Amino acid sequence: MQHSATFFERPTLGHLIAATLAMAAVVLASNILVQFAINDWLTWGAFTYPVAYLVSDLVNRRFGPGMARRVAWVGFAVAVGVSLLLAPVRIAAASGLAFIASQLLDIGVFDRLRRGLWWRAPLVATVIAAVLDSIVFWGIAFAGTDGPWFTWALGDLGVKLAVGVFMLLPFRLLIGRQAAQASALPQG
Repeated sequence: MQHSATFFERPTLGHLIAATLAMAAVVLASNILVQFAINDWLTWGAFTYPVAYLVSDLVNRRFGPGMARRVAWVGFAVAVGVSLLLAPVRIAAASGLAFIASQLLDIGVFDRLRRGLWWRAPLVATVIAAVLDSIVFWGIAFAGTDGPWFTWALGDLGVKLAVGVFMLLPFRLLIGRQAAQASALPQG
């Protein structure tokens, strides 16, 4: 289902910059934190990465899928560029591929489900995108290495899904705040 651009609030340059910086910071932090194992089942990156879906879903809800894709592509470029300086090339490349594939999937699924119950679009989009992200990232970044990457992948996916469910609370609070601000604006 395609939506008209007039259906969404027009973003300012400040909106684009804030969303892009938030996305880049989440991906960069996750690329660094995924290198630090908590145990044989988890790395620290699992706790930060699902926030990327929150950023995408908020942008998508307020400004539409076109703006969400722009934020994803710019966030991708910034995060991968900086990650190449701070993380091994294999992790930066795996992260980039997994990120853009899962973000574009998240944005598309969210857009198709946006008119349903408030929680359905962010939850379903996040779950499907997190599974794709985990398969692509772990399959490229750590497959064939000595670490327990398969159990890290399973543990990280479990945490991503749990954090994704938890992110429904800030999503709901923020879209409620946006709606309240929009209704307070004078109608022209």
